Amino acid sequence: MGSGAADPDKPSGTVEGMAGSTVADLVGRVLAGRYRLLGAIGSGASGRVYVADDVRLRRRVAVKVLHAALAEDAGFLRRFRSEAQLAASLHHPNVMAVYDWGEDGVPFMVLELLAGGSLRGMLDRGTRLSPAQAAHVGGQVAAALEYAHSRGLVHRDIKPANLLFDEHGIVRVADFGLARALAEASWTEPAGTVLGTARYAAPEQATGAALDGRADIYALGLVIVESVTGTVPLVGDSPLGTLGLRQASAIDVPESLGPLAPIVARACAAEPADRYATADEMRAEIADVAESLPPPGSLALAGLGEAGDDPHPTQVVRPQVAPPLFDQDEVAVRPTGRLPVTVANVPRRSRSSAPLVMIGVIVVAIAAVAFVLARPTAGATKAVPLLIGQNKIDAQQAAFGAKFLFDFEFRRSDDPKGFVISQSPEPGGFLAEGSAIHVVISQGPKPIAIPDVVGKTEAEMHTLLDPLFVPHIIPTTDEAVPAGQVIKTKPGRMAQPDAAIDVYLSTGPKPRVVPNVVGKTFDEAAALLKQNQLGAKRGDEFNDTIPVGTVIRTDPIAGANAARDSAVFVIVSKGPDIVVVPDFKGKTIEEATALAATAGVQVQASGVVGAKHAVKAQDVDKDTKVKRGTIVTIFF
Repeated sequence: MGSGAADPDKPSGTVEGMAGSTVADLVGRVLAGRYRLLGAIGSGASGRVYVADDVRLRRRVAVKVLHAALAEDAGFLRRFRSEAQLAASLHHPNVMAVYDWGEDGVPFMVLELLAGGSLRGMLDRGTRLSPAQAAHVGGQVAAALEYAHSRGLVHRDIKPANLLFDEHGIVRVADFGLARALAEASWTEPAGTVLGTARYAAPEQATGAALDGRADIYALGLVIVESVTGTVPLVGDSPLGTLGLRQASAIDVPESLGPLAPIVARACAAEPADRYATADEMRAEIADVAESLPPPGSLALAGLGEAGDDPHPTQVVRPQVAPPLFDQDEVAVRPTGRLPVTVANVPRRSRSSAPLVMIGVIVVAIAAVAFVLARPTAGATKAVPLLIGQNKIDAQQAAFGAKFLFDFEFRRSDDPKGFVISQSPEPGGFLAEGSAIHVVISQGPKPIAIPDVVGKTEAEMHTLLDPLFVPHIIPTTDEAVPAGQVIKTKPGRMAQPDAAIDVYLSTGPKPRVVPNVVGKTFDEAAALLKQNQLGAKRGDEFNDTIPVGTVIRTDPIAGANAARDSAVFVIVSKGPDIVVVPDFKGKTIEEATALAATAGVQVQASGVVGAKHAVKAQDVDKDTKVKRGTIVTIFF
């Protein structure tokens, strides 16, 4: 950390020279004329995260500012824009929301501000998760991965620093798409850091092969091990050494994981084919194991620290030397010796006070016994399970399974609809069996008006709906609305912010089935096609078997689909192709051959043929009508 001296040419509170980072401290700067950076809360190889004020919507957000050097990398910026848009389209209770992104001298992303800190922060404080807590967190992460994988997005960098918690202990997966964008950057990272942190990388990442969701599953297995034990399995002296170890052998799963051990062993198999095929398959097995474990209890969240709290956001204060930032990519170094134990000084009582103290103890003991004997008999006292973050059905089942009643109410909030946002008593407290746990279930944000997009084009619809909702296009035939225009939306008038909106987009009228008009006259065929809202275009051709004026076939054929009002080709018979046999007598072979070609017949010579010889006779008389191509024998 720098000395903290303010630079007179920079906004108040700006600090330069952050150790281990190439990102300048931007405290006080307003990005894109909207996001005022208040304080840094995290730093890593890719950039720095700030608490910020969204001055337009008047809310607190987190802003991740990437390295300034990346702003000069055209390849990175192209991938960054694409990946940021894709990440912003993800809407899931366990995926960090991306509100905005842009470039203002440096690339940045605007994210939801989560007050609970990261799993990395918890582990660096010495906090370890129980197997039940690890199952609770791992199941949520697996659900987020399944959601993203189903949309073709692989995270590539699952690690404790990218698993953050809100104030209710619900985990969010951060940085979707960022690892892929950075992978294409030509910029070299500081201090030899490895993109897609090698400590959590799957073995196949060393081969350069295309990665799929099974690489994320491998990383999640390693995170679960570290969350319980505090260490990451199979880590070598270098990134390549680590990947080499993982290619050579499977991880040794610690017994302390309990029933999670078989799940982690499969998730961290060296061969991708031996792992779970999908994250949802892993989530289902974690859920099965969680039922056999005790309630997870509340998590000791790390929190944001002082940067997250600004009691006087409009007051300008003198810059102070900030504590070292938490580096999300740095391997934590923990003290090897024991921390000194602080013993409180207890003031000595005089001898004369001892009898009074004894009398007080006896009175309190008698009162406690009387209270226990007098109170009504209650059921066994049990620990209250963690219900926050679960949906209503799961929370109710968890309460009943722990032999508690379930009492609930609904309340509007920014949390996802249908999820428990608070409970009383709090998790980890004690309550008599049969007593009720009262929970508050989110109704989601207050509904807002849906812009009128009926009759708009698809591009116009996206311009109106994308900032507020997630449009889901449903192609629909319509007799009145032209193709490419919106027919309706569902819901039609109001919906919660960021809700999925079904947009029915016209593909034009329903296709018509071409009727069978073979054997009819052209006029009859045209009339029948008109009844089916189709036109008719005539074509004629010779046919040896179909009478003249009769329809031979149509294009498209009968039974096929054709666009309404489109023309169907109707092929009508002209009957056989008839020609007249010419007179070949007196002609030389050359003259006879040329005459036959002109007339549409063929000749076959018989007798002595030569330049001075002429045709004496023919087997088909002249002026005879025959089919085109008939063979006429000529005699020399």
